[in-house]
Amino acid sequence: MRVVLIDYDSGNLHSAEKAFARMGREVGVDRVEVTADPDAVRRADRIVLPGDGAFPACRAAFDAQPGLREALDDAVLRRAVPFMGICVGMQLLADRGFEHGETPGLGWIAGEIRAIEPADPALKVPHMGWNDLKILQPHPVLSGIATGDHAYFVHGWQFMPADPSTLLATVDYGGPVTAVIGRDNIVGTQFHPEKSQQVGLRIIRNFLEWSP
Repeated sequence: MRVVLIDYDSGNLHSAEKAFARMGREVGVDRVEVTADPDAVRRADRIVLPGDGAFPACRAAFDAQPGLREALDDAVLRRAVPFMGICVGMQLLADRGFEHGETPGLGWIAGEIRAIEPADPALKVPHMGWNDLKILQPHPVLSGIATGDHAYFVHGWQFMPADPSTLLATVDYGGPVTAVIGRDNIVGTQFHPEKSQQVGLRIIRNFLEWSP
């Protein structure tokens, strides 16, 4: 099995690479590769799109990689290779984001990226630190994860899905905030599984073993 973490100059991938390699050794992954090479993406058995920073900057960096969008469309949409988006990598799956103006997303999961607006004015944005997951729907990538388990977040914007069936988990931060989305062979986490200790490692292992 080959796992590709896409490197498009939108975040430090060292901790993610270490976490996927660690879990990969337990489930028979042959290689974890950090690259934006379209041919490597097409050969991958699992694809991960991380992302840190502002939505429009990440989208511009993504678009600057020659052939990457076409390779992802072929692998994920046509051949149904399991795909995980992390943080802004998850947000890019939406139709559009509104950070610093309107920016189109990939349109793989219908919805929009909107600013977090906690009902409690004492809660600061960005939403930063550990928070309790609330599992809304079962999913193989969430196997063994229960409501109340902790994950690590750093974000000021959230995915607002158009279809409730794609919302898999939330957290409470002055109201519900999207934590996990998914459909078909695509899943995304707003939190960083590579920074979420045993909960995050379990999610990574589940993803590597997932056969949609």
